[in-house]
Amino acid sequence: MSNPSVNSTALVVFCRRPAPGIGKQRLAAEIGSAAAAEIAELLLGAALEDAARWPGPVVLSPSEAHDAEWAARLLDGPVHVIPQPAGNLGERLQSVDRCVREQHRGAVVFIGSDAPALGEQDYAAARSALMHDDVVLAPAMDGGVTLMAARNAWPDLADLPWSSDQLHAALAERCTTQGLRVASLPPGYDVDLAADLQRLCQDLHTDQRPARRILYRKLCSLGYSPLATGQQRSDHGCGNKHL
Repeated sequence: MSNPSVNSTALVVFCRRPAPGIGKQRLAAEIGSAAAAEIAELLLGAALEDAARWPGPVVLSPSEAHDAEWAARLLDGPVHVIPQPAGNLGERLQSVDRCVREQHRGAVVFIGSDAPALGEQDYAAARSALMHDDVVLAPAMDGGVTLMAARNAWPDLADLPWSSDQLHAALAERCTTQGLRVASLPPGYDVDLAADLQRLCQDLHTDQRPARRILYRKLCSLGYSPLATGQQRSDHGCGNKHL
């Protein structure tokens, strides 16, 4: 495959329609289901903010087929919607990846909707790495990934430990054993627990992207502070076992 250009690289956003009791259950157990659902909505807004600025094709992939119409209304510009099929995360990623590649010949980047500290520097680094590497992974501090990209179709993903702290290592090993060149971005984190919200409040303190400002103000209203001590600040935001 020839080197992908910036404008030919597709972005796929794996997402879930936010609602109380749907997703973010560990976070809901700490801050309540209503607050967790509102946070999930704002996290999705941050991912959509990045999708709206993406220089190439954009695909939204809702977790439920009946949410396809909802997903189609999330962005103003042209967007393709491919609902996720049944199966574990690896099977769903691989199925959506195949659908995207049937219509698109460039590289494909996958992100989730719960790593809002991701920035243009991360996306630019991924696009740049895809010029000479086959696969790009953004490792998480918890052992997962939040961004995964490939120039060509993925090797078999179904049997990888998707809900464990071994995911990044297993995914990288699977790719390298298939002869693929793998690049890694700087590690980061996703939002699963209340402690992640404190870290996020610190990281978004000076972030001027509009959706992030709204999210930051919500975090402050919940009592989180960018001045809190005892939290390790991250310079990059990439990391999620669950995408």
